[in-house]
Amino acid sequence: MTTTQVRLLVPDDAESLFHLRRAALLDSPLAFSASPEDDRYSSPEAVRTQLGESQALVFGALNGNLVGMLGMYRLPQIKTAHIAMIWGVFVAPSARGQGVAAQLFEAAIAHARAVPGIASLQLSVNETTPGARRLYERMGFRVWGVEPDALRANGRSTSEAHMSLSLN
Repeated sequence: MTTTQVRLLVPDDAESLFHLRRAALLDSPLAFSASPEDDRYSSPEAVRTQLGESQALVFGALNGNLVGMLGMYRLPQIKTAHIAMIWGVFVAPSARGQGVAAQLFEAAIAHARAVPGIASLQLSVNETTPGARRLYERMGFRVWGVEPDALRANGRSTSEAHMSLSLN
């Protein structure tokens, strides 16, 4: 069994993250608001720029290759700076069922707890990914609202549950 390492990704990881992100958008189209056609990180160069920005962190799970990702950013306004958002969570099908997503969340939660002033993490999960929602609940996230008709793709409308984890 290969050991999985979780760490913050850096600009040198852009090519790998670009390919994993593209695979995520194709594998789970209703799990992400971005589509391959309108993804603002649609090139390795755009991903490299994203990884160079201090306000947008991406944790990666590596077992020789990048097999998982989780993005996090702190809301920039003074009144909402106590909130960090989780986005873009994905684990490659070949690495699922091995605790990779939980490792990514543990790293992100530990990082957020170490940042002064962050009091909660928030995320959204699509109704088409009940396994993801169960994981988030196991990690301590709780639903605070459901947005009907949040995403439409391939002739289908889906809802998203908005979830929060208090770090206090």
